[in-house]
Amino acid sequence: QEVVSGESEEESNGVHLMEFSDEILLHILSYVPCTDLVLNVRRTCRKLAMLCLDKSLTHTVLLQKDYKVNKDKVKQLMRDIGKEIYQLNMAGCYWLPSSTIDHVTRCKNLVKLNLCGCHITSLRLSKMLSTLQHLRSLAIDVNPGFDASQLSSECKATLSRVSELKQTLYTPSYGVVPCCTSLEKLLLYFEILDRSREGFMLSGQLMVGESNVPHYQNLRVFYARLAPGYVNQEVVRLYLAVLSDRTPENLHAFLISAPGSFAETGATKNLLDSMARNVRLDALQLPKAWINGSGLLQHLKFNNPFYFSFSRCTLSGGHLIQRVINGGKDLKSLTSLNLSGCVHCLAPETLFRKAEDDIDSSILESLVVSCCNLRHLNLSAAHHHSSESIGNHLCQLLSRLKHLLSLALPVCSITDVAANVEKPPTASNFVPQTFGRKVRIGIQTYPRNLADQANQKIESSVFWALMGSLRFLETLEIIGSSFSSAMPRNEPAIRNSLPPCVRAQSVGDSEVAAISQLTYLQSLTLAQLPSILTGSGLVNIGLQCQHLRTLSLANLGMMGKVVYMSALMDMLKHCKCLRDLRLEQPYFCAGAQFFQALSHCSSLQRLCIVSRSGTLQSDAVMSFMANCLEVIMCHMFMGESLTVCKNLQQSIVRSFQADRPALNVVIFPLLHEDLTEVIRDVPMRHLDEITLFKSRVAEEPPNLWW
Repeated sequence: QEVVSGESEEESNGVHLMEFSDEILLHILSYVPCTDLVLNVRRTCRKLAMLCLDKSLTHTVLLQKDYKVNKDKVKQLMRDIGKEIYQLNMAGCYWLPSSTIDHVTRCKNLVKLNLCGCHITSLRLSKMLSTLQHLRSLAIDVNPGFDASQLSSECKATLSRVSELKQTLYTPSYGVVPCCTSLEKLLLYFEILDRSREGFMLSGQLMVGESNVPHYQNLRVFYARLAPGYVNQEVVRLYLAVLSDRTPENLHAFLISAPGSFAETGATKNLLDSMARNVRLDALQLPKAWINGSGLLQHLKFNNPFYFSFSRCTLSGGHLIQRVINGGKDLKSLTSLNLSGCVHCLAPETLFRKAEDDIDSSILESLVVSCCNLRHLNLSAAHHHSSESIGNHLCQLLSRLKHLLSLALPVCSITDVAANVEKPPTASNFVPQTFGRKVRIGIQTYPRNLADQANQKIESSVFWALMGSLRFLETLEIIGSSFSSAMPRNEPAIRNSLPPCVRAQSVGDSEVAAISQLTYLQSLTLAQLPSILTGSGLVNIGLQCQHLRTLSLANLGMMGKVVYMSALMDMLKHCKCLRDLRLEQPYFCAGAQFFQALSHCSSLQRLCIVSRSGTLQSDAVMSFMANCLEVIMCHMFMGESLTVCKNLQQSIVRSFQADRPALNVVIFPLLHEDLTEVIRDVPMRHLDEITLFKSRVAEEPPNLWW
């Protein structure tokens, strides 16, 4: 009776949800997917029916990661609020049939539209754009079979008013670029393969009827990202040819991301010379061959730069300070800097210097002082070794960057050099990296809490202090300087990997535990940490980093066995917000215990496991898929036979495809010769965001697209 009376009193004194102000309720409703608001929530009561149709909730509709949406829901959504939608993002909705696009025509007032990753033909695109007279921003894919001659005059009239265009090319084509005569921002993603499915070599020549010239006179932003392959390079040169004739006067961002070698030609040299004479840039990224050995950076002029990427360039620290930072002038505006793979960027000169030599701390200090507002910094894929000088360690200098939101570092850069010299070797230093140490089964071999972990290594280490100073860091990548994934883009799986840096041998469980200080961490990547003995730091991260959404682990500890499996399973039990998990480890056993632990991750949506000689239990995978209802992507590249993989893949699709329209399953032997053919059918969203390993910090300028 006391309990009942207490509950009654609480109800009488409490506040009902509907008694909150409209402003508070609108803020709460902003976290609910638009499809749920319009199709479900608004039917509960009159007040919510009114609020769910408020302009603040219907102005922008985001469907890009609403994996439960289907054709019928989109159709009903467009019927109910189509006229109220001004911005619509359907990027990556690969599971929706192409006929779904027809319903977008109801959104007569659309200003921004993103259809990247959606199936759409030339005729459907023409029909849709003919009705969208207010459109100013468009993102689409250009697939084989695209024919610009099928675009109607009304469609071309709409395109002539578009000022922002993002185009992903899967075939040599200008796409709709020649029709967009008012372009101010152009983003191009080149995903053209060198060979057709039948094995024929493709040409970079544009199709017949595509001789129209793009209009760049109003261009402010030019961005091009190339996948590996010579055809992509040939096609992008055709886009650049127009720029080399006449450089837009208002150009302030020029970015080309090209892997491997992309040679400079006479036309590109003329373009760069023209840019040096006529424009002042705010963002710059160029292929390494265009920068290496040239005096280009000395002649380019910058206004208020916010993004620089010199990834893979042989730029020395001396040139970086003199030609880019310019003594600290006008660099307070820089918020994103990518120096990934710049092995000499923290050394005064490249001549007579080995990549493993110590860095010059004064160069890094100048960088930190000049670019004090950096939010995104990538120093991965290089040996940045600090000297024994007190107070000049890389971690100590980086701790001054209080605004950092994302950071990528090589493993060898976080080594506490002074501590390694002063303290006697611990047990972890004596463990050979080629042979495993026997562990008693049934006994936990790692500390159970943060305090025990701290006893193994003093919390005053430079990396521990760095993590403590970057409390608002959201993305962290610690990647071995010589790490390469077993799954490259368009090549067979790599069978042998390079050994880790010698200094990385002292980075182990206690350094991983230090990461647990990052309370707001959302994305974590750890790759090639050879001295992981138990993975105890992972448990600390699982307990402390409750906002963690993306986790990528690769080649931790010895390669002969998975030494951190027990700790990983304990960690996963605490990761309630985890959505993406990528594991790359030889001899990984994806068995019943692992999937039982993974089932605690109730928010998990995407899983990718890459394991040479790895094994899996089909029954455990099926049980996991049945328990975790949010999982829509399951990619496993293991050591199992082709028959086992195909049977499991078919079973998952048959059992769960009907209830999960976005389900994408790829289970395939890692070392099979047809792996590249299987990879090409993976939706670009999954391939780019999780399946392929890469450093993503400062990969693109912030807010490049919405």
